[in-house]
Amino acid sequence: MSSPSLGEIVSLNTFGTRMIVLGTHEAAVELLEKRSSIYSDRNMTPTAELAGFDWLIAMMRYGPRWRKIRAVFHKCMNPNMIVQYRYLLRLVENPAKFYQHGRHLIGAIIIRVAYGIKVVGENDKYIKIAEDAMDAFNIVFQPGRYLVQTFPSLRHIPPWFPGAKFGREFADWFPIVQKIHEVPWETAIAERLKGNTPASIVSTLMDRAEGPEDEQAAKGAAANAYIAGADTTLSTLQTFFAAMASNPLIQKCAQNALDTIVGPDRLPTMEDKPDLPYITAIVKECLRWRSVVPLSVPHMAIQEDEYKGYRIPVGSLVISNTWAYSRDTKYYPEPETFKPERFLLDSGELNPDVLDPAEMAFGYGRRICPGRFFAEASLFTVISSILHTFDISAPLDKEGKPMKLNVNMTNGVVSYPEPFECIIRPRSASAEALVRASASG
Repeated sequence: MSSPSLGEIVSLNTFGTRMIVLGTHEAAVELLEKRSSIYSDRNMTPTAELAGFDWLIAMMRYGPRWRKIRAVFHKCMNPNMIVQYRYLLRLVENPAKFYQHGRHLIGAIIIRVAYGIKVVGENDKYIKIAEDAMDAFNIVFQPGRYLVQTFPSLRHIPPWFPGAKFGREFADWFPIVQKIHEVPWETAIAERLKGNTPASIVSTLMDRAEGPEDEQAAKGAAANAYIAGADTTLSTLQTFFAAMASNPLIQKCAQNALDTIVGPDRLPTMEDKPDLPYITAIVKECLRWRSVVPLSVPHMAIQEDEYKGYRIPVGSLVISNTWAYSRDTKYYPEPETFKPERFLLDSGELNPDVLDPAEMAFGYGRRICPGRFFAEASLFTVISSILHTFDISAPLDKEGKPMKLNVNMTNGVVSYPEPFECIIRPRSASAEALVRASASG
């Protein structure tokens, strides 16, 4: 992975394709935001089409279809639709499976927001469909996994041909990917025809639809909801558990703030956010401390450009090295240390002059993730609720001392903390009672 010391721009030539890696946040802002008219296109890889991900907004070419789906998607991601009570109860009853509970939670939230479908039980079929599609996404778009990413002409080789294993893999992925695009949509439309229209992306957009084009945009927006927000939210949630298990004083400070503002009789909500800057700072530090997307999805230059004497040819793929930005000591002194207070003024309020890591995590310019604010709201609500009701600690060694957690990240388009263990317990009997009452209400 690139290092901050490699410079502001690194240029690579891979089999005739020019790749430009931006090593500083300033370069990313200048090119991808201020010159977004040049750098908003994507190079639609053969893998996206072969696996059935051609509807995915993050990989779609810049144009009318992309603009329409993105616009309707952005309008309908409502953070007030977040529900997490059953998740907290699962943490009470089986805390060791906190990763699985988190994955189920994120899937349930987004499926309900997108389609109005209420997920039931651990083995819900819609959760399975969504998780399978997400697994496919992380494999299909893994850089360097398939030669066809570099040599698009290989897509024409039949799957049975020796060495064309990728064709067989894509043939397996295609029906899995199509399920997330088709099955929940068909369910939502069937319920709509029965007169059942719970609040959702689908119901909102279909109420406004004026023809087949609008209906297809609604279908695309709903299908994109899970892919757009699931992995970033889940990875950050796992980072949060590791950070709290490793930093009990930070956890205690957050809990004190929640006890003061929220009190013992309810769970925190988005309405509490202005009064809980320390919780917001924890969310920001989780996004920064362990980068979810260490290298951005490439932007493609649609015309030749120049930056500080560097020539950027038309068709160049421009990548932001967000991992390097998160380690830039100009913005973040002691970057390897988990320090939420770096985002706060001495008064305890948020410091607007500190670079918000969400700007890096969710992309730049016209390609910024349209689910950004929904994901941030989800993280705030879930993290504040966990802190309000649970204590998180590191496992104990043979001598009864807390073990040191080494939080290493996986490789891939989206990075996750490698599996780790932690101890999760209700803060008190009254906290457990609050969780149970909220889940049954």
